[in-house]
Amino acid sequence: MTEFETILDTHSFQSKETLKEQLNLLGVKSGDHIIVHSSLKLMGWIAGGAQAVVEALMETVTLNGTIIMPAQSADNSEPSYWMLPPVPEAWHEPIRQSIPAYDPNLTHLRGMGKIADCFHRHPKTIRSSHPAHSFMAWGLHADDWMSEHPLDDSFGTSSPLGKMLNADVKVIMIGVSYESCTALHLAEYLAPEYTVSPQGAALMQDGERIWATFDMVDVDSDIFPELGTAFEEMNPGIAIDGKLGQALCKVVPMKPLVEFGTVWITEKRMSEVVAD
Repeated sequence: MTEFETILDTHSFQSKETLKEQLNLLGVKSGDHIIVHSSLKLMGWIAGGAQAVVEALMETVTLNGTIIMPAQSADNSEPSYWMLPPVPEAWHEPIRQSIPAYDPNLTHLRGMGKIADCFHRHPKTIRSSHPAHSFMAWGLHADDWMSEHPLDDSFGTSSPLGKMLNADVKVIMIGVSYESCTALHLAEYLAPEYTVSPQGAALMQDGERIWATFDMVDVDSDIFPELGTAFEEMNPGIAIDGKLGQALCKVVPMKPLVEFGTVWITEKRMSEVVAD
């Protein structure tokens, strides 16, 4: 959709101030800790675009709170798994040898959206060290939650998600569904009977660029919408639904969602083992 088409499809003027009013209606306030997943194009035309959204979030939660967003760079990964798009097998080893090492400031975000890209550029945003599955944060707990992101624990207890679990964190989905809810990957790591696959990424070690290999838990976000529906059915009223811009927006507490998801995924895996 072109910008002209977006303007025609936007029903009223939208700005940072109107977004802040909507955030207040969604229960987002100063001191909140929020992990944000978003689609700017579904929000309609906003004066200032992604910058207005980022500033609205920052001015609403303030430095007494924390904003977190996924900052994944999935193209710094084992190329034999690439499907969108795949690359010739003859390229796999040259890719492993030539991809630039992960740099939290330079490495681009893949598929995270324009709001996350803008958030990454803010000088006070801190990005974690994982070369493929990093997170980034701004605010009160940014330093603590983004520190020490182990290579072999992308979404587990030692990752930023694990550090956030026992805090009062809200998951905000703006124009996206539970399929984009990265916090549910923590439930996949916490549930037993998981499987792992070998992975790799380029990073700096002792001043040298290397291709590091590690095992990663197999994850599947395709099951998250069904999980999210079950979570809301079992916990009526736990989700706050509204809009941010013109996009449908949902706010849910992270800890109850992850705890429910861990049990739900455990039961699903066990049923699949029995079926086999």
